[in-house]
Amino acid sequence: MAHLGLRNQKTNILSHDYGDTVALELLFRHEHNKTGHLMISSLCLSNGGIFPETHYPRFLQKLLKDSGVLSPILTRLINFVFFSKGIGAVFGPYTQPTDGEFWDMWTGIRINDGHLVMDSILQYINQRLKHRDRWVGALTTTTVPLHLIYGPLDPVNPHPQFITLYQKLVQRSTVSVLDDHISHYPHLEDPTGFMNAYLSFINSF
Repeated sequence: MAHLGLRNQKTNILSHDYGDTVALELLFRHEHNKTGHLMISSLCLSNGGIFPETHYPRFLQKLLKDSGVLSPILTRLINFVFFSKGIGAVFGPYTQPTDGEFWDMWTGIRINDGHLVMDSILQYINQRLKHRDRWVGALTTTTVPLHLIYGPLDPVNPHPQFITLYQKLVQRSTVSVLDDHISHYPHLEDPTGFMNAYLSFINSF
């Protein structure tokens, strides 16, 4: 964190999906004063697979994370059409990306051949199960202000299973559930609602 200029700096973390997993590791280090820890002032999560038991990865994610020696072959077979259909399936019916936005996402993934390491990146899904006690434990015991912004149409973290478990286990957290048609990417599908929810949280303490 030192090279980012964040050591000993109070930080508000806003995370989504895979970023939720990174945020929970940072939270654990914050709570236990581990190397590389941040001074976390608040944490806002969004539509991440926090609980392995309520997380349903997409078919391609399952293939890539568990296919071993076949994964490098699979990553080379993924093209724009396959990618855009997969991403579109986790957006709401009224909030689909434009063709240009799909191309922007695809281009971003392919920078420096990033698509060829998707199988390695997706190991975070397996790590969530392995480190559940560490990460969920940090979330349920911290005194850091917590908030969750949730798109309820998310097929990866479905309603009501996910939100019911979250509210049961993380009782200190406040929650903003967006409109029924908002899915896995609430910050892209409803940026105004997402920002209003975050500002309401960040201005509450």
